[in-house]
Amino acid sequence: MDMIYLDYAAATPLDSQVYAAMQPYASERFFNPSATYLAAQAVRTELEAARARVAHWMGARPAEIVCTAGGTEANNLAIRGVLEQFTGSNVVVSAIEHESVLAAAHQYDCREAPVTPDGIIDVDRLISLVDDQTVLVSVMYANNEVGTIQPLRTITQRLSDVRKARKLAGNTLPLYVHTDAAQAAAYLDLHASRLGIDLMTINAGKIYGPKQTGALFISSSVQLRPQVFGGGQERGLRSGTENIMGAVGLAVALDIVQGRRHDETARLQQLQQLFIRELEQAIPGVIINGSRKHRLPNNVHITIPGTDNERLIFQLDDAGILCAAGSACSASNDDPSHVLRAMGVADDDARASLRFTMGRQTTEDHIRTTVEKLKHFAA
Repeated sequence: MDMIYLDYAAATPLDSQVYAAMQPYASERFFNPSATYLAAQAVRTELEAARARVAHWMGARPAEIVCTAGGTEANNLAIRGVLEQFTGSNVVVSAIEHESVLAAAHQYDCREAPVTPDGIIDVDRLISLVDDQTVLVSVMYANNEVGTIQPLRTITQRLSDVRKARKLAGNTLPLYVHTDAAQAAAYLDLHASRLGIDLMTINAGKIYGPKQTGALFISSSVQLRPQVFGGGQERGLRSGTENIMGAVGLAVALDIVQGRRHDETARLQQLQQLFIRELEQAIPGVIINGSRKHRLPNNVHITIPGTDNERLIFQLDDAGILCAAGSACSASNDDPSHVLRAMGVADDDARASLRFTMGRQTTEDHIRTTVEKLKHFAA
């Protein structure tokens, strides 16, 4: 039986072109980029070329890109790196952030901005939480569970007005904006200045690149306090021998997904529409969670009232269909999804919810087979 994989939000397979580009750095080009001999300096040049390729897609300078061991580290560096500099300051986040943002932010004075029932940030409420001591606002670009795309540009424009008012009042505290773009990088524009953001997290493991590899865009106007100390690599912000293999893999993966994003978005949107249409015809009472309009093209998140999502996941797994109940990072937690709770979904319904996320290998046959099996198991 062929496997039907519908959990691309959790992990993507390594692209063959990415794998080929990485291979030399596991064998003949293994040198430490910080060494002084010529072979190592050649590898250093290749590391900087990879950094420049990542920077290109963010409309950034290479010096504004710090390589990290994945999205979680990048989120922690962004949040902790800002907050630790300003005693008595606070941070505002959306209530549906990834756990790596929420857990880091709650080490400080943190305010959570609510979302509407369709999973979109309430911009007015968010702005109302920003006060004279707020130094950071973190709102994810697209949610990892229900796929909602947040109105980042609207938020950053409103925060620009707050900055201007502060300046007139003589308040010299900075007000930075961070976005976790881990789920968005394959489908949305990452240009930092167009979005109006100061810090952005991306994760190679979500875009057909290597796991435990990511990057943080840090605007040149932002000063961060390092979280990893040692040899001073990555401009002193992330010490440790540089992961040249991962950086090259990230750069190639980002080139591929950004180059294909319009075509792949159109293809996945057709599958998404088919998936939703088939579900609504096959399963009376099924609920589609999250905005239908402002949504990643690969995400279908549903509630089937009266069912047990854990049982359904096991049954689908036995049938060769792999999906999730929510974020893979919190799969061992028995509590209902904090994202669904923030959207006003009752706990019983949250425990009857499933996340399907599609990707490059997903076909119409996969969708139809999944709906057929789900109809049978949910009956």
